[in-house]
Amino acid sequence: MTERKPPGVDFESWVDRQIREAEARGEFAALSGAGKPLASELDSTYDELWWVKRKMAREGFSVLPPTLALRKEAEDSLEAALKAPSERVVRRIIEAVNVKIRDVMLKPPPGPPLGMKPYDVDEVVERWREGRAER
Repeated sequence: MTERKPPGVDFESWVDRQIREAEARGEFAALSGAGKPLASELDSTYDELWWVKRKMAREGFSVLPPTLALRKEAEDSLEAALKAPSERVVRRIIEAVNVKIRDVMLKPPPGPPLGMKPYDVDEVVERWREGRAER
């Protein structure tokens, strides 16, 4: 194996030697992503808060305005309620999201309007029953 020293450098540091010896032993051969290019964001515009956004995404925080996040939560809750195993669970899911919807209606946060009203629990229960009857 030929040594890969930069031109004009006639010594090998301890770190360089460790890397060279580990490579010779094949310790880098099974690394995930080996031989693949690094993810590049060179095509995107620079964003000063890139690290904040990545951290929020890793931690599962929403970057949506509160009302849009609640709309998504309400849609997910309705979907979960329609798949719930019992009527009691349907009512519990819908009543919990309705509390949040009412809170936003009374004290709107900054951002776009919510544009929705609380679900009619009995209507959702009826849809749930119809869905069970079809299965």
